[in-house]
Amino acid sequence: MKVETTKKAVVVKEYHLDIGIVQVFDNYMVSIFNEGATITLERAYQIIGISEIHFKGNNFGYISLRKNSYAVDPIIYTYIRGLDNLKAFAIVSKKEIDMHNFKIEKMFYKKHMEFFIAYENALVWMKKRLKRKKSN
Repeated sequence: MKVETTKKAVVVKEYHLDIGIVQVFDNYMVSIFNEGATITLERAYQIIGISEIHFKGNNFGYISLRKNSYAVDPIIYTYIRGLDNLKAFAIVSKKEIDMHNFKIEKMFYKKHMEFFIAYENALVWMKKRLKRKKSN
């Protein structure tokens, strides 16, 4: 499953994990997890490790593209919010259940995150947020 990208977006690296795919771009990453996967703290560390390889010392954004249904252990947000250079966190889904889950996940994350129905809107929001953070 590939992410639809804009003309300028080039996948820097694609990781095939046991829970799904993580695509890394210039200043953001996109995850598409497998149907029925469970995102545990151990698996979140894999994604955090990928972010450290590609974005250490640089601001970046993260898009969770929820094409499939899977479970997220909300404790992972305690660790993710410790990534000071993660400046934009977006969840993209057309499913109503994901909107409800987002409200719960947001309480654990305690930093700014947004929910989008369209991937393109999430990408535009994230790029604006990263540009604004860069100028601060």
